Amino acid sequence: MTNGFIKENERIDDLQRNGYKIIQDPCRFCFGMDAVLLSGFARAKEGDRVLDLGTGTGIIPILMEAKTDAAHLTGLEIQEESADMARRSVKLNGLEDKIDIVTGDIKEAVLLFGKSSMDVVTSNPPYMIGQHGLTNPHSEKAIARHEVCCTLEDVVSAAAALLKPGGNFFMVHRPFRLAEIMTVLSAYKLEPKRMRLVYPFIDKEPNMVLIEANRGGRSRLTVEKPLIVYKEQGVYTDEIYDVYGY
Repeated sequence: MTNGFIKENERIDDLQRNGYKIIQDPCRFCFGMDAVLLSGFARAKEGDRVLDLGTGTGIIPILMEAKTDAAHLTGLEIQEESADMARRSVKLNGLEDKIDIVTGDIKEAVLLFGKSSMDVVTSNPPYMIGQHGLTNPHSEKAIARHEVCCTLEDVVSAAAALLKPGGNFFMVHRPFRLAEIMTVLSAYKLEPKRMRLVYPFIDKEPNMVLIEANRGGRSRLTVEKPLIVYKEQGVYTDEIYDVYGY
């Protein structure tokens, strides 16, 4: 290991928050803007217990630790290589007392953590349905992007069981699945409360949707103003710079 933390092909990236850094391997899978936007959209109060389903290399728990007063955060990840990187990133930032990384399956999350054990659940789940067009469905990138190891319903049902009554679920997904998302959330008594569409440019269609749902909440949805990513090619809007902490 180089520097006692990173292995061959890995790199350490600066997260621009609290001096925190993250270990990534570009040959496997690196976090994207969707994870960063979700960490900015999600909310956690002082004393909250937070669980991130499918945490990858731990980007969401690390950024939420920097941005919120949550008491404790946990990342659940099925791929041991990614979980190992996440644990080393937690150690690199001296956050072992605040963040745990657990290797495990979302389908077994309730057995791992207990029913109604969390105040907040977050997830940046795989967006693509099935394995169509995949040359290697077992690769790290395939598992992160396609519903190989878990489906939307797996994620939502786990979140519903893990949340305390009144707890909040935050997710980033793709707008083309919005009707399905709302149907599945309602089926598991997670009431959509807040939604924000993300547009790459002001004149383009949205390519991400951020959603907050409340366990057992009343029916009332606030649609927030659009989030525009780029002013022009290669230049972020002020709001995106703020989310990234630049």
